[in-house]
Amino acid sequence: MSAVPTRPRDFRTRPLRVLHVATLQQIPKGAGYYSVSFKLSNGLTRCGCNVMNFSPRDEAANATIFRNRKFGVGGANRKLIKVAQAFRPDLVLFGHADVIRPATVAALREALPGAAVAQWNVDTLFEPDNVRRIHTKIDLVDWTFVSTAGPQLRQLGADRHPVAFLPNPVDPGIERTRAFEHPRDALPFDLLFAAGNPNLPRAYAGIERATGETVAELRNRLPGVRWRTPGLDQPFVTGTAYEDVLASSAMGLNLSRRNDVPLYSSDRLAQMAGSGLLVFLDRATGYAEVLGEEGFGFFSTEDELVEKIARFAADDAARRRTAEAGWRAYRHAFDATRVAAYMLDVIFGIRPPALDAWTDAGA
Repeated sequence: MSAVPTRPRDFRTRPLRVLHVATLQQIPKGAGYYSVSFKLSNGLTRCGCNVMNFSPRDEAANATIFRNRKFGVGGANRKLIKVAQAFRPDLVLFGHADVIRPATVAALREALPGAAVAQWNVDTLFEPDNVRRIHTKIDLVDWTFVSTAGPQLRQLGADRHPVAFLPNPVDPGIERTRAFEHPRDALPFDLLFAAGNPNLPRAYAGIERATGETVAELRNRLPGVRWRTPGLDQPFVTGTAYEDVLASSAMGLNLSRRNDVPLYSSDRLAQMAGSGLLVFLDRATGYAEVLGEEGFGFFSTEDELVEKIARFAADDAARRRTAEAGWRAYRHAFDATRVAAYMLDVIFGIRPPALDAWTDAGA
């Protein structure tokens, strides 16, 4: 595939039609209504694009009278081709669209010879199964965007596959809370840490142990801190219930499964920073170099993490001031509209991508 169209198309001078094929379920699980899928569609719309959303999982379920997604895959693939032929998009953008077969992508390229095709992925590159899923379409798309930078991203593009870093975006219509506007005594919880499995190991600050053991250790060392831990010893929350949890927390702990992979993070980073929580995260992620240290609780050791949580829990004015700085920094750097514009510019040859960092984040 050619990474740069013969005639670059700039959305600033010519509105584009985008067919966004991603998980956009009306009754979603997990991240749900605040997922990257919705944020990118919003960002593309704010860029002036006419965005047609196509949710493969919903279409597969609706393709049979029994609403069985497994048996509706063929129907979903056929419908996508029909929609694309009728809509005639300038760009077909896939996001975790595993229901769509590679043969369908090839058919779309043949049916729409003037359209660009790209894919995005916000799962880890240190999971072989995710890399395998990316590779099912990587030879058929013009660009692949992944929320990991550094050597693993370069390896993904080693066979001349055009790849680029994708930040976890924040959306002003989705992350609506401003936790820094509220004093500690008005919020039920000091520290939010959301995780799905207490037995899953997480590596941070040079330590690797089960998530539940890490939280138990931190709780033991921070006896005065009011924790909110959905998915661990408290019920898992999704959808708008999760938004309520964000709105009730002053600070957030961002621990992904690995915290030493350049610029990789769970999208909880965007959800917490975008909602005005003071976020603690490992310096080894590289985000201190991109966003600056002033608005976050960066740490390199567990002792430093404990010291910072205790200090900000005790000094509410500092917590609110620092959280607002982080909220502004993250929203400036990773706003969904800015991220969408970056993707369009890279796909259509307006600007080169940044492989190892979001190089102009502070511009």
